[in-house]
Parts: sequence; structure tokens; C-alpha cells
Amino acid sequence: MFHSIRWRIAVYYVLLILLAMAALAVYLSGFVRQEHLSDLEDQLAAEGRLMADALAPTLADGEANLDTQARHYADLLDARVTLIGLDGTVVGESHEDRTQMDNHLYRPEVQAALARGWGSSIRYSHTAGYDMMYVAASAMQGNQVVGIVRVALPLDDVQASVARLRNAVLMAMLLAAALAILLALFVAGRTARPLCRLTDTVGRMSAGDLSARLIATTHDEVGTLTRAFNLMADRLQETITTLREERSRLAGILEHMADGVLITDGEGRVSLVNPAALRLLGIGETAAVGSSFAQAARDHQLIALWKQCREHGAEQVEMVEISRQGPFLQAIVTPLGEAESQSCLIVLQDLTQMRHSETVRRDFISNVSHELRTPLASLKVLVETLRDGALEDPPAARRFLDRMETEVDALTQMVQELLELSRIESGQAPLELKPVAVADMLLPPVERLRPQAERAGLALEFELPPDLPQARADRERVQQVATNLVHNAIKFTPTGGRVTVRASVVEEQLLVCVEDTGVGISPDDLPRIFERFYKADRARSGGGTGLGLAIAKHIVQAHGGRIWVESVEGRGSAFYFTLPLA
Repeated sequence: MFHSIRWRIAVYYVLLILLAMAALAVYLSGFVRQEHLSDLEDQLAAEGRLMADALAPTLADGEANLDTQARHYADLLDARVTLIGLDGTVVGESHEDRTQMDNHLYRPEVQAALARGWGSSIRYSHTAGYDMMYVAASAMQGNQVVGIVRVALPLDDVQASVARLRNAVLMAMLLAAALAILLALFVAGRTARPLCRLTDTVGRMSAGDLSARLIATTHDEVGTLTRAFNLMADRLQETITTLREERSRLAGILEHMADGVLITDGEGRVSLVNPAALRLLGIGETAAVGSSFAQAARDHQLIALWKQCREHGAEQVEMVEISRQGPFLQAIVTPLGEAESQSCLIVLQDLTQMRHSETVRRDFISNVSHELRTPLASLKVLVETLRDGALEDPPAARRFLDRMETEVDALTQMVQELLELSRIESGQAPLELKPVAVADMLLPPVERLRPQAERAGLALEFELPPDLPQARADRERVQQVATNLVHNAIKFTPTGGRVTVRASVVEEQLLVCVEDTGVGISPDDLPRIFERFYKADRARSGGGTGLGLAIAKHIVQAHGGRIWVESVEGRGSAFYFTLPLA
């Protein structure tokens, strides 16, 4: 309850009112009692003086028994009357046996009456057994005191009157306190209500409702606070909206960046990572965020580079290869903020494709050089042989010329295939795309190569469902692809093996498969089998330029399809390519 400002305000007001009313009740009770006692004292003093004047002659005669007179005046005044001699002896008593009473000379009221003519005192009466007010007056005979007349009244009536007044004051105080408490609660509620509304609005804003506002209904401090809060809320909403937009843009940039980005905090834990970095490092986001950089990177070169950046506070750049088959990266580690914070930005640039292109270019040059070197060396030997005298031997010269023609034809075929591949890659060899029956594309290459398969002792099978739809393709180009694939399958399948050509429809595309039971392709060669001039070791012993699969790949891609191979070394290969349906 006391956590509420309304009750904290009300409780203090209520306590203050209760204390004030209690103090007022105590003061009024004492004041009224004192006023009653003062009035009673004045009344008894007046009555005592009257009796003293009336009884002065009697007291002057020195009679020792004046009880009758005392009771007479006691009945008239409805009070206790005591007549006292100058020596303190009680000579008349209205209510008690005077013979049993002590000497009264030294009673306070008697001494005061002897001294100044009258006196009073309040004390407990052992004779009567309750509190009494005693007022004594001296009886004068001429200028001489002849005795003392004392009038006494019990204080029960006074105390009862004071008690009634105290009860009335207490009831009035309770009523006033109740009204004051209600008023205090009302005032506290009115005072705390704007603050409660402000608290509720702040709670809504903290929960995400930035549109929450207050209406200023007053022009006091609370109204000023409300207007200031609304202004602050407007500016806060603008700031948060701007930050959200900037964060959204930054998140979009990081989401679609090709480069991997990680940020580590001062403790070395990953606080931000984008999808590209997760892909390059081969980890999941839940495993990366919050973990240490060493756990996320899992590469000693990256970890060492990151540590150097933290130690030296300077940017570090290094080429890193993540495992043998992993990506080839350029890692850039840059310190963020102050050097003491040791936060770092790690950018991972994937250079795998660039490195692959460089490798392909290097291998292309090497392969072209290798392919050209053999026929050129043969031509040079043949020319030198003819020059050295073989021209004088017509049969030998004719044989050498036939060999030279074969080498020239091989060079010519290589150049033509290179030119054709270049035209296909550059888009200068337009395709004549039209609906074509699948059998018209695949059956002619199969039948043309069937004699070669029979000479090699192979079974060449052709499986084609009767209800296949037409494909949208360039028939001659697709026949070229099928010829290359079937020819390679025959060339790398041992005697007694089988080559199967089949077609089907998968996911609204024509899928063609050329499968053999040959020697297969090693896992190291699979990723590069469609490169120009690339040959596996077994392929180099079988002749050919090494351009057939590269040409097939580009022809299929020009049709909008894709080509791939699945192979297990020693158990055969299966080449697949897709074409769009008509």
C-alpha cells in the first residue's frame, strides 16, 4: 500500500490531522476542567464568606458544638460545611462525627484563610473517601479573626461534567478526523491521478506502444510535466523510428552481402554474424552468436589473425584456406572503437571462385600447351624426316604425309571446337529453339555410335517412354550433347559393360540420363570434369581434346537447363541434363 504515492500523501495528512485533533482534545479537556474548578472555587468562596459573616458572632462566643448550624447551612448550600476554631479544633461538622476528626489548623486552605482571608485546596478526603474541593473563609469580628468557615464539595460532578465534555470533544474529533481522512484521500487521489496516468503511459511505451500520449488538462506543474513528457515521447519515437530504419537497412545489407561479417565484443564473444559468414564457416547462427570467436571460426589461422588484431590494435589482412576442400578467403580483421574495448570487425571475402578461375585459366593454358605440343612435335619430326631424305622414298613420303594430315586434322578439330565453344559462351551461336520430339534428339546419336559400342563389346540400350512430351530445344545442338556423352560412356566402359540412355519428365522438365558401368570418376576430378581441356588420368590415354563436356555444358545452359554427373569410382558414371518442355 505504501508503494503508492496516493497513500504516502494521504497517510501524512491523516497522521497530522489525528495528532492535531488529539492535542486539541487534551487541551480542551484540561481547559474545561480548569474552568469548572475555577467557577466552583469562586462559588464556594462566595458562599464561605457569606456563612463567615453570618456565623462570626457565634464563633466569637466560643461555643464548642455548632453541628446544628453546620447542618443547616449544608442543607441550604447542598455542600459539606465545617466550622473550625482558631486553634484548629472542629467545632461544627455537617456530614461527619467531628469528635473523630483531626485538628485542621494546618490544612492548606485553613492556613491560607488565616493569612489572606480565604483559601482553597483540592485533595483526597480520607474521611469522605473521595476527592474534595475545600474553600475556607475567615470569620471576622471587627478586625479580629474569630474562626474559620469551610465549605467543601465532592469533585465527582466536576469530573462527570469534564468526562461528558471530553466524550463530546472526542466524538467531534472522530467525526472531523473521518471527514479530514476522506478529504485527504480525495486530495491525494486528485494529486496522484496525473502521476498514475503518466506511469501507465510510460509502461505502455516501455512495452512498445510508442504512440501512447497524455492530455494536459491543467496549467500547473503536472500540466507542464505532461507537455514535456509528450514532447519527449515524440522525439523518442522519431529517434527509435530512425534507428529502426537504419538497423533495417543495415540488416538488409548484411543479409545480402556476399562477404562474411562478424563482430566480436571486448570479451571475445560473437555479437553479430551475417548469413554469408555462417555459410563460409559452416556453422549455425544459434551456435555462433554468444560463443567465443575460436568456437565460431574453428580455424587456427583466423584465430591467430584475430588475436594479432586485439594485441596490436591494428588492422590485419591475410589469405586463409579453410581446410583442403573448404573456401579460400581473404580475412580482414579491424579493431572497432577504442583500443581498450578490444571489439573487432571480421570481414571474410570469398575468393574461392576467383582462385578457381585462376586455376582454370592456368590449367587451360597448360592443357592447350599440352594438346598443341604433341601434334606440333609430330609435325616437326615428320618435316625433318622428309627433309633428311624421305622425300626420295615415295612410299615413305606418302606415309609421312598421311601422318602429317592426321595431325593437321587434329589441330583443325581442336581450333574448330575452341571457336565453337567461344561462340556458345559469348552467345554468338544463336539456338533454333522449337518443339522437338525426344526421340528425334536422342535416337540418331545412339544409332550412329551403336557400331562403335558393338566393336568395344558393350551393350548400348535406349529406354524411352512412349508418352513423353516434346522439348523446346535446338535439335542439332542437343544431338551434339548426346553424342559427346554417349561417346565418353563407350570410351570409358570396359568390354562386357553396358551404356544406357533414358529420358523422363521430372518437375516439368525433360531429364535425360546417360549411364554406364565403366571405370567411374574420382572424387577429386568430379568438380572439374566440365572444364575446358580438363581430363582425368584415364582420359589422357584415350585421346580427345577434352572440350566435349565443356561444349555440352554450355549448350545445355544456353537452353536454360543444367548438367551434372554422379559417379562412384570403379562402379560407373551417370551424366544428367535437363531441357525445358515445349
